[in-house]
Amino acid sequence: MRALILTLALLAPLPAWAAVVTAARTLPAGTVITAEDLRMAEDKRTGLADPSQAIGMQTRITIYEGRPIQSTLLQAPRLVARNQIVRLSFRRGPLRIETSGRAMSEGAAGEVIRVLNLESRSTVNARVNPDGTLSVLN
Repeated sequence: MRALILTLALLAPLPAWAAVVTAARTLPAGTVITAEDLRMAEDKRTGLADPSQAIGMQTRITIYEGRPIQSTLLQAPRLVARNQIVRLSFRRGPLRIETSGRAMSEGAAGEVIRVLNLESRSTVNARVNPDGTLSVLN
């Protein structure tokens, strides 16, 4: 019986330790991550293996010091905040129209959000550009 227990104990998987990216300090929700915010550590919990995957991303929730950084805790940085006054532009051929609008939700580069046109009071869908402006969709 002892041999069976010993054999089972030896065959049981041991927790695997691996180098993962962890928070060097507590990162409040909404923080854009820099290289100084990260450190590599040996941990049995899963997380990102390469710091470049986290640098420039924004935290969704507070990440406490020493906690492994997982991709589900990060999002693309928000360039537009809800209720922010933004510049809207519409282009079709040589025609270009620009006006102001109010963002109905937050958005990152490449995302489509709803925007209230402040002049016409109509709601339009617009794509967030990397510079923070919005392009009205046709």
